[in-house]
Amino acid sequence: MDIKQLIGEATDYDKKVALETKKPKSWCKSISAFANCYGGRLVFGVANDDALVGLSDAEGDAEKISEIIKTHLNPIPEFELSFEKDKDKTFVIVEVMKGQQTPYYYEGDGQLIAFMRIGNESVPATPSQLRELVLRGSGESYDSLKSRYDFSNMSFTKLKSVYKQRTGNAFEDTDYESFGLIDEKGNLTNAGALLADESPVRHSRLFCTRWNGLTKASGIVDALDDKEYTGSLVTLLQDGTDFVRNNSKKAWRKVGDGRIEMPDYPDRAVLEGVVNALIHRNYMEIGSEVHIDMFDDRIEIYSPGGMVSGISLEGKDLLKIPSKRRNPILADIFSRLKYMERRGSGFKKILADYEGQVEFDESKMPVFDADNDDFTLTLYNLNYGTNYATQVNENVIENVIENVIEISEEKIKKLMPEYSKKKLAKAYEILKMISENPNISIDELRIALDVTDRTIARYISELKDKGIIERKGPDNGGRWKIR
Repeated sequence: MDIKQLIGEATDYDKKVALETKKPKSWCKSISAFANCYGGRLVFGVANDDALVGLSDAEGDAEKISEIIKTHLNPIPEFELSFEKDKDKTFVIVEVMKGQQTPYYYEGDGQLIAFMRIGNESVPATPSQLRELVLRGSGESYDSLKSRYDFSNMSFTKLKSVYKQRTGNAFEDTDYESFGLIDEKGNLTNAGALLADESPVRHSRLFCTRWNGLTKASGIVDALDDKEYTGSLVTLLQDGTDFVRNNSKKAWRKVGDGRIEMPDYPDRAVLEGVVNALIHRNYMEIGSEVHIDMFDDRIEIYSPGGMVSGISLEGKDLLKIPSKRRNPILADIFSRLKYMERRGSGFKKILADYEGQVEFDESKMPVFDADNDDFTLTLYNLNYGTNYATQVNENVIENVIENVIEISEEKIKKLMPEYSKKKLAKAYEILKMISENPNISIDELRIALDVTDRTIARYISELKDKGIIERKGPDNGGRWKIR
């Protein structure tokens, strides 16, 4: 017999070589953590190196374990004691069920501490985790609670227009309460505050960055595009998906008389990823926001707050994980807007969308990573490393991605070796602004860069002399072109 046979199908466990009656906190913290998270088993009689030692008085220890749990855990979690034998060795196994009356505290030595499982350790809950445990124990969710903002000061133009556009139905005044934007007393809920046009929830923001290369510090120019979005969650969703679309390319391959378009990232997978990040994030986690980080070979969508159940996704069959919602009102509203399904199948849709692409292979399978505090979805660029002809979107990225990457890594290095890192960054900013607005004036460039007339004139002259940019048409009414 080994430790795996002892714990059975438990996804989380802890072990103690012996019962420490004088130091109950050393193992009661695991009982607290299991009850606060997703259950687990504590095995007595196993050493740290997994050696099976056994207990000399298993029955006596079991009675003491039960008594200590009832004395030091508040409230008392649901647990079961059992015995296992291996030849002449006996072990006591405490199986702790996931609790419904959270938080479960360890009480002793003048302390009252709620513990959580992080990896294979039991650690004190953070203030954010403790607030979430209190909500869970009360049967409420963050989005259902009364906010500290006045409903009369809010507008919901974006929500109403999108609802009309996507469903064909008009948003009625009675829908404020039926949607959960206000409670039965007319108070604005947290869901309402998050969906208001100018959302007052300051930490409900979206940070999007298109990094230059495969990491966040790949060379002369760190970021090719960088945006911070605020407002209604509906606005954040649209802005986030637009950012990805604008910073992506489409490859194509000839087939017969036509061609097959092959996007870097499937639209549905991106939509599901951003929806999940915004809807299921932990909004009680102050000082942390949703991030979309785009690299040459992948997108990473980060959301504060792990799986609602607290489980880790490592080694799990993603198609069999039950759907649980941290913010059920928000999930219901986005379902009404037809951005997601009520039954919750985001993982399945993302995987299916990737597997249905012609350029998909197993190395490009999306990766879901979660712990108690964070959730990160990695979507891989299906065209990275291929030699297909590329059809770039006809927008800002036609210049920023196709031209600026080439310029920053090749032309600026080779044609302007005398430039310092600071000057290279300024030159890049000029190119980026020109690519975004070919009609931009020299004076507008000067103001944006906060430099003198002489300095901006020198940059423009040098970029022209090196053949990087040219001016088409007259000074007034002409256009810039990145060559």
